[in-house]
Amino acid sequence: MIKKILVSQPKPASERSPYFDIASKFDVELVFRPFIKVEGITAKEFRAQKVSILDYTAIVFTSRHAIDHFFNMAKELRVTIPEDMKYFCVTETIALYIQKYVQYRKRKVFFGETGRVDDLVPMMVKHKTEKYLVPMSDVHNDSLSKLLDAKKLQHKECIMYKTVSNDFTPDEVKNFDYDMLIFFSPAGIESLTKNFPNFKQGEIAIATFGPTTAKAAKDAGLRLDIEAPSEKYPSMTGALLHYLLETQG
Repeated sequence: MIKKILVSQPKPASERSPYFDIASKFDVELVFRPFIKVEGITAKEFRAQKVSILDYTAIVFTSRHAIDHFFNMAKELRVTIPEDMKYFCVTETIALYIQKYVQYRKRKVFFGETGRVDDLVPMMVKHKTEKYLVPMSDVHNDSLSKLLDAKKLQHKECIMYKTVSNDFTPDEVKNFDYDMLIFFSPAGIESLTKNFPNFKQGEIAIATFGPTTAKAAKDAGLRLDIEAPSEKYPSMTGALLHYLLETQG
């Protein structure tokens, strides 16, 4: 019987999140507690990459983390970002977040419609003379780099932040009494094995989102009870709802 679920993400900002509907419908307790956290790299670590921000005329942002750490690094390096710098963002939400650091109306900001990097690239091709800088996490793949190479765009990826384990306190370890754990990244699985080296799954259900997270869980010897997304259940909440309907009606 599932009564207490640990979701390894921050608590949703909106009370209308499907997670809260699920908690109410099945009378389960949901605890939102990220297993990982994002930290900026040091100026020394950035300089070691031999990247000069002012060599580029456009910045590509794939997340709000990237925006925060880009502008924080520029400030730390005492680099003044030119007024005519262009920004290309995968979503409008990310584009609007730039207002935290610069006056939106004075900048040239572009964003994709679907949230997929593939759909931002055609817009970048229209500005093919730009030199693109892409701030990234230390955990990333080469898919964006390959897309830009294929379009013969001038670009450079650089690490500006890193994903680290969000270690559990002794009290959290002592009171780790969940019936289900939900993971969204391989780093979350690594954090589990780091914080709980003697972890025994037993009857604990485990859910993963994304193929790389599922692979990391299986490689760690874990049994998967939910794998999302699937054709039938594209979201984690949809897959979780189905699982709870099947197992506890």
